[in-house]
Amino acid sequence: MATRPTPDPLSPALRVALARGLTTRRTLMAGALGLGTTAALSACGSEGRGGGSGASGTRTAAAAEDLSDTEKVVNWSNWTQYIDVSDDEASRPTLDAFTQETGIEVEYTEDYNDNDEFYAKVRPLLDGGEDTGRDLWCSTDWMVARLIQQGYVQELDYANIPNGEKNLVESLRQVEFDPGRKFSLPWQSGFAGIAYNLDATGGTEVETMTQLLTDPRLKGKVTLLTEMRDTVGLVLLEMGKDPAAFTDADFDAAMQMLQDAKDSGQLKGFTGNDYTDGLTKGDIAACVAWTGDVVQLQFENDAVQYALPQAGFMLWSDNFVVPALAKHKKNAETLIDYYYRPEVMAEVEAWVNYIPPVQGTQAELEAIDPELASNELIVPSDDVLARAHVFRGLTPEEEQRYTSAYSDLTAS
Repeated sequence: MATRPTPDPLSPALRVALARGLTTRRTLMAGALGLGTTAALSACGSEGRGGGSGASGTRTAAAAEDLSDTEKVVNWSNWTQYIDVSDDEASRPTLDAFTQETGIEVEYTEDYNDNDEFYAKVRPLLDGGEDTGRDLWCSTDWMVARLIQQGYVQELDYANIPNGEKNLVESLRQVEFDPGRKFSLPWQSGFAGIAYNLDATGGTEVETMTQLLTDPRLKGKVTLLTEMRDTVGLVLLEMGKDPAAFTDADFDAAMQMLQDAKDSGQLKGFTGNDYTDGLTKGDIAACVAWTGDVVQLQFENDAVQYALPQAGFMLWSDNFVVPALAKHKKNAETLIDYYYRPEVMAEVEAWVNYIPPVQGTQAELEAIDPELASNELIVPSDDVLARAHVFRGLTPEEEQRYTSAYSDLTAS
């Protein structure tokens, strides 16, 4: 592996960041350490008691009295390590700037580690017609589909989100799970591929799912994601199948490949995005991982590498949604609108390193850190995107059968 050049501690990227009062994870590490530097609908259980059926066949989410004008607060649940932080990690600059500008305090909670796990926490409240205590959270595409169908999320008022209407990238405007983007707007997009630690693999590159699941040098030190669509989708691609057009037999064959890996002792386990610590330390030699997590880890550990398999890889988005009975809906929409400013989204991307859904972000990111702005995992080329795949929509019967089978696999 080539050694990265040692940058000028006051490199152009760092100079710009300091001049703007910004530091990124990469520029901070460079300056401090001298180092160079990511429409399935479930019919499971109740349809919910949030309201009546809408014209599309989905249920209408119940709305609470909006207290936004009198209570200047918004409660936002999100995934871990998914927003910019200050160099001492004591604050979140874009949230602080939002509060200073609007007077709205943001109660930001990193309690979203897995879609199903989070759903299990909020569903009893939503199903019972109770406030979840949250005004906003970010769910992956297929979970958004479920929430819409069950009447658990409210329609967005674009009068409060003009930047979202104007600046959403064209490729994400029309999606199967939310036609017209009535209920959701993307927070971040990313790829699911393969991460590995060269120190833990003995210098071996891990670039295919076959290697990950069968190479004896990795035995007992491999983790897969609890997200069924990402893990199974990668296996389907390895088998030469399209995740957007596969059969029950294809799914079963992919599951057998995963079961064989588990039975052989190849797997250490299944994770949400809590694989990061183990991957950095080398306790995990290789894993299915999300791009942004790994880009961040690479700033701190050159041994951590990432592969987008030639057979293909999975593409997803996490999306803002406002749950039923949220008490501060307008405040939540004001926050969404703020993050759809390119200059604000660029500050986030400089830390989270996923794919921005906001037009104009690349130009703003170029001013903060040109290296990040040219990273294919953050601003992918057309050639890279051509190998990206989305898991197809599932029927309710498929959703139940596939999810049950995957749950059995991931059980210890």
